[in-house]
Order: sequence, then structure tokens, then C-alpha cells
Amino acid sequence: MMLENLKDKTIILGSQSPRRKQLLSGLGIEFEVEVRETEEYVDPSLSASEAVRQIALQKVKAFADKVDGLVICADTVVVSAAGEILGKPKTAAEATQTLAALSGNKHVVITAVAIRWEGVVHSFVETTTVYFHVLEQEEIDYYVSKFSPLDKAGSYGIQEWIGLIGIEKIEGDYNNVVGLPTARLYQALKSLT
Repeated sequence: MMLENLKDKTIILGSQSPRRKQLLSGLGIEFEVEVRETEEYVDPSLSASEAVRQIALQKVKAFADKVDGLVICADTVVVSAAGEILGKPKTAAEATQTLAALSGNKHVVITAVAIRWEGVVHSFVETTTVYFHVLEQEEIDYYVSKFSPLDKAGSYGIQEWIGLIGIEKIEGDYNNVVGLPTARLYQALKSLT
């Protein structure tokens, strides 16, 4: 592991997301997964960036008893071109509707990361802009029926089929769209002393 400052520290990922687990493993970090229930209340007057940061901070606050070691929590939202926050869809019909709205448009993916390091909380927000080609209805229907859009903010995974055929371009960190801005997280972890 390149992060010598974390050697011999207990590291906890406060997320069950398989994508976050895979990305954090890719950094060469050994960690345990532990998720704690939080209320996830968001003040409706907050911007999307502030709201997602508030949720990540609420998640890491649930680990206040962890005074030693490191806890990493994150939350991701997708914001449409119209400014609507698109969370995880509840039904296949909602996923289809969301993807139809994203088709031919740009949207923003915002991930907030909160880190508890030896009792002190650090946080940051990463933003990536994603541009979709126009998607045909049968492409949307195929994706919704064959993949798992219900566990993904914005109803899609960029690393899946829809990303392979539908993304025109992105501006920013690809891994942020997957669910964890790894380069920024690595730099933040490197700076911890």
C-alpha cells in the first residue's frame, strides 16, 4: 500500500455499494465494510452539493465512537439539466422515465466524501458533467430490463452497457460517476497525518 500513513490502521468503508468497494480496493487499501443507519435529513434550502455533503457527514457522524483509525463515507446524487435531483429510482418505470429525461442532455454527478480520521472529520465534494447521446426507447427498455438501475442514482451505471453505448463525453472524474472519486480521495488520504 502506498499510503504509509494508514499502515496498521483500521479502515472502515461506511457503504455497502459494490462499486465503492471495488474502487476503494483498487487503491490497494485493505478495509472492512460497516454500515450504520442514519436519518439522512436534508435541509431543502441547500444546493445539491451542500445537500450531498450533509448526507455524507451524517453517515460519518454515525461512527463518532470510532476515535482511532479511519472511516470513509460517501453519497452520490445526479442532477438533471433542469436542476432536479435524481436519486435511486423506486420502480422500473421510474428508471425508464429518468433515462428518457437524461437522453440527449447533460447532467451533473455530485459525490460527497466524508472521512473520519482519528476523531477529526474531513470532507470534500467532487462534480462531474456527463453528456448522453440521444437514446432510443428500445435501448432504454433493454437497459432497464437487463441491468439493475434501481440501485443507482440517476438510474444508470456508467460502467455498464448504457454507459458503453450512450455516453457522448464526460468532463471530470469518471470514477466519480461510478460512485467514488478515487484520485481526489487518494490525495485526501495521503494528506492525513
